[in-house]
Parts: sequence; C-alpha cells; structure tokens
Amino acid sequence: MLASLTEIAHLLRRPECIETPLFLKEAIGTGGGEAIQTEDVVRRIHGQPILIDFNASVARPEDFNEGFRPLLDRKRHSLFRRFAKSLYVSTATSARNYKRVAAEIKLRVAKPVVLVIGGGTRGEGAETLYSDAELRVVSFDIYPSDNTLFVADAHSIPLVSGCVDLVCIQAVLEHVVDPVRVVSEIVRVLKPGGFVYAETPFLQHVHEGAYDFWRFSESGHRLLFREFEAIDRGTLGGPGLSLYWAVRQFWRAVTRSKTLGNLLAAPGLAFVMLDRIIPERRRIDGANGSFFFGVKLSGNVRPKLHPADIYLG
Repeated sequence: MLASLTEIAHLLRRPECIETPLFLKEAIGTGGGEAIQTEDVVRRIHGQPILIDFNASVARPEDFNEGFRPLLDRKRHSLFRRFAKSLYVSTATSARNYKRVAAEIKLRVAKPVVLVIGGGTRGEGAETLYSDAELRVVSFDIYPSDNTLFVADAHSIPLVSGCVDLVCIQAVLEHVVDPVRVVSEIVRVLKPGGFVYAETPFLQHVHEGAYDFWRFSESGHRLLFREFEAIDRGTLGGPGLSLYWAVRQFWRAVTRSKTLGNLLAAPGLAFVMLDRIIPERRRIDGANGSFFFGVKLSGNVRPKLHPADIYLG
C-alpha cells in the first residue's frame, strides 16, 4: 500500500546533495525527548514537496507555477482504448509479472519497501502493489498525483542509498534524458540483493511529445540492467501489436484525428490477437516492448554480457 511521507521521512535526502538528510514539517519531532530539527524550506505543488535539483534537471521551476499541468500529460483512456488494451498480450503479461514480483519480494523481506518510479498513474498490473497491505509503496513522478508522495527527477532520486527492497519502473526510461544514469540511481537506492522490475517500449511511436527520447530492443534493455542478474525477461506485445500501433499512427497522421484514426485502424486488432500464437523467441525482433526482472549483484560482481549470448531471438 502507498506509504505516507511521515513513514519514509528518515529515507529522504536533498536531490542536489544525496548524502544530506531532508527534514519536512510533517516529519519533524516536537519534543518528548526527540531532537527537534529545523524544517527545510521546500516548494510544494498540490501539497507534495518538489524534490528536484533544477540545476541538473530538464524540468524548470516555472513548470510548477500556478496553472500547473503535468509535464507528461496523461489522460484517462477512452472506452475503445481500454477495450483494445484488454486484447493485448502485454496487458496479461504485466499483470502476471507484477503478481510474481510482489510474491517474490514478500518471500524474502518482511514489510518490503517498494519504490515506484514514474508512478503518477498506475500502470498495467501495478495495482497489485498498491492493494497489498504487506508492501510499503514509495511512489514519485515528475508531476504530483494521488498515487505519489513527492515530485522528483529520476536522475537524482532523493532517497538514502541502499534503502529500497524493490524498484518498479514501467514505461519511464523512454522519457528520461539519460537512461544509464537513471539505472545507476536504481542500483544506488536498492539494498544488496534488492530487485528491479522494468518495462520499456521498443517498436512504438512517440507518445509523450517533447518528452519522449528513447527505445530499446530486448537485448539493449538487458544490457541497460547489466548490474543485475536476470530472473526473467521477455517481450511485452509482439509484432502484431507493433503493426497495429503503426497502422493506427498512420491513419491518425493521414486523417489528422486520433478518433478517426483509431476507428480506421480497428480491423488491425486482428494482428494483436495473432501475437498469442507467435512463440516468444519469434516476437523478440518485432516486439512492442520488453520487460526485465532481476536481482542486484553484490560487491564488484558483474556479469559478462556478450550480445551474442543474451540475444533471445
């Protein structure tokens, strides 16, 4: 379940100096033998602290002024879009994976701390984390929402090193300026033996305008998480889903209308259904996206990841 700022106050750090503790009003002692700290002056948006080092972030202070709108404007999907998503193999895969990830971490840790990066909206299958009373979910995004505790930039996660048992990062790495830096931050905040679960797109069109930068093949995704031992990895949607999305984007461009483009592309949902009969190894090269579930390696241990050895096609 989603934790509170008070519960995780001891984990907070200044984004511009990760080794320096951060003290927020709701987490400061008021006496009774407890040391009284001075509150750090932190800007807030919709009641949530903004923990961003603006000198090192693509975000700007003026992005969070009055009249604020999310940098990544995520709107509720239409009824047709939700129906289409129910047909995707990726939807079932994400739900299955999140259940497995939650079960694995609970077997190893009592009351595990789960960090959700980019949790402004709950992604496919992520509801499993928020509904589980045994999990303490710490969620942040570049904008505030009911699903987050604070606003932050994933390039500098404002948490103490080695404090998290599991990191989930779903459909986020394509939107960050430096994916390698973000993954290094994931490594930093994870405890030894901690887990990571990631989902990242491959053959997808631009879906966040100016804040959409990267795509990764399944092998490239694995290399990005080279400091982890793989537990499971694979595709999220095969060439059928990729083809449907390409046709949909084509009609949107021709008609200059998302609604009309979606209607014209609707017959292409038959391609999506065909993904169910394509073997996993045949989906790799045309995958819509991929997932990675792994455990942080300890010490100086690093796997030797030769591309020819990690390619699943």
